[in-house]
Amino acid sequence: MKESEREEVTLLLGQVAGGDQAAAPRLISLVYEDLRRLAGTYMRWERNSNTLQPTALVHEAYLRLVNQREVDWQGRTHFFSIAAQMMRRVLVDHARERLRDKRGGGAKPISLEDAVVLAPEQSLELINLNRSLERLTMVDPRQGQIVELRFFGGLSVEEVAQTLGVSSKTVQREWNVAKAWLHGDLKRSDVHDTR
Repeated sequence: MKESEREEVTLLLGQVAGGDQAAAPRLISLVYEDLRRLAGTYMRWERNSNTLQPTALVHEAYLRLVNQREVDWQGRTHFFSIAAQMMRRVLVDHARERLRDKRGGGAKPISLEDAVVLAPEQSLELINLNRSLERLTMVDPRQGQIVELRFFGGLSVEEVAQTLGVSSKTVQREWNVAKAWLHGDLKRSDVHDTR
């Protein structure tokens, strides 16, 4: 995306947040492909039998994004950080609905290491990871953001560093610490769930 388009996204975000619905079509045309890429990243973590398609995920997340009236949009990067959160929430809501329909689903939890290497194949795994991520965010909000942007958003270390305004070394260090914390939390949850 060109610098002029990035500036236009920032301007359009402010207009949409201010209630100017005429700005919404131009905004979606500028961010749609990036949102589709982000949705594709999220969808790789879902089962092949998932009924939610990337286009539906983009549309649901976009509707939630443009209805955010309390957000003081800081620009394109801030928009995509919030988009990552919205897509995660849509997927978690969808996973909870599927599990509710299946009354537990019988899925086996997996470790974060396995999840990073292999795509989760069960809704329960996504929900457990989401719960651990919420606990991590309560302990260290920035590490929670790093995991969300790296694991769910598919951003590189450099992109996360730019988004958060910190160095790549800081992101890499905190990414490693966060993975270890989540691994331990997921293990504790597995032990607790089997009792």
